[in-house]
Amino acid sequence: MAVKANPLSSRLQLRLITGQDDKGNPIYRSRSFSNVKPAAADQSVYNVGDALAGLQQHELDQIRRIVESVLVEED
Repeated sequence: MAVKANPLSSRLQLRLITGQDDKGNPIYRSRSFSNVKPAAADQSVYNVGDALAGLQQHELDQIRRIVESVLVEED
């Protein structure tokens, strides 16, 4: 049987570089934004993340989209 993923929720996460440790490795912090429509296009979510990153005090490392899905068997 085939399995299908039905998206339940989605969120946008910005991974920011907030400084360096004593060995010179970057220190990361994340900012999350909930209630992103699962049907929203990836490009649209990226554009919003990029705009929000411009409002942050720290340097952007990554824009992430986290999707939670339920797996169901198809007949």
